[in-house]
Amino acid sequence: MMTPLAITMGDPAGIGPEIIVKALEHPRAQALGSVIVVGSTEVLRQAQEICKTTLPIVPVEDPTEAQPNRVNVLDIGGVSAPIAWGQLRAEYGDAAYRAIEIAIRAALNGKVRAIATAPLNKEALHLGGHRYPGHTEIFTKLTGATSSCMMLIHGSMRVSHVTTHVALRKVPDLITEERVYRVIRLTDEALHRFGIAQPRIGVAGLNPHCGEGGIFGTEDDEHVRPAIACARAEGLHVEGPIPGDTIFVKTRAGAYDAAIAMFHDQGHVAVKLLGFSVDDSGHWNAVSGVNVTLGLPIIRTSVDHGTAFDIAGTGKASSESMIEALEVAAQLASGE
Repeated sequence: MMTPLAITMGDPAGIGPEIIVKALEHPRAQALGSVIVVGSTEVLRQAQEICKTTLPIVPVEDPTEAQPNRVNVLDIGGVSAPIAWGQLRAEYGDAAYRAIEIAIRAALNGKVRAIATAPLNKEALHLGGHRYPGHTEIFTKLTGATSSCMMLIHGSMRVSHVTTHVALRKVPDLITEERVYRVIRLTDEALHRFGIAQPRIGVAGLNPHCGEGGIFGTEDDEHVRPAIACARAEGLHVEGPIPGDTIFVKTRAGAYDAAIAMFHDQGHVAVKLLGFSVDDSGHWNAVSGVNVTLGLPIIRTSVDHGTAFDIAGTGKASSESMIEALEVAAQLASGE
């Protein structure tokens, strides 16, 4: 029997439980084989009642016991019921962390083939005593990875990030030749795993107009260009730096298989403008996109959205991003 995929429940008070039970009833998710949810059995039952889903919820002692077409749960315990939807609590942040910790251990031991994560709340995470900026840093630390980076995916738009969860005023100091080069290499390796034989990568500039010859900053000339030159000398197809206001249009047009952004919002805005859709009444009718952590010894994907406390407990949340995260996880695990 195929080793299962794993999902971590995320913050129990967010939309994670709802999008999980919805996703697991979708034919696209069921086509991927068995899935184990690392989280709270009781919270998932409450989510099922809200979302009117009907797959049987079955607690298991070991991920290898997971069966298809049911909600297999590796229960983390310690979550008070009933859940206070949309509420910020230390116990919820701690529960989200413990689920990640257990899932990582299972992946490192070969009991799950990949992990897809539901969103956590960073403030709750910190209240729970786990002072990490986010999922990427937790996975890097707990897997012992020497380097990692975030890649966002929506369709053919793939964007890796040199920096993510850090204050904007600190970003220029973090844009070093070594760091940019490392993200180029991780991106190239990921694109090969996606089946792209000769990846084409575009690298965004940090400053407006890539610094305009030093008029608007020197980071692009001093750090970004040398990193690109180093990668090109090794045979990688890399271009840049390219102004941040045009690189994503070029990537969407097919000039590049992936773009590299210098900071969080530079890359996130581009992907979320494509993946998130709001109708004329202001209702979110599509939330699509996947987050992949590159450079880990295990496979980790995630939804490309947050806990959405404002709609948690209502059943309104879209499960599309979770379904996509499972599909990308399965694709990477199979090497196809």
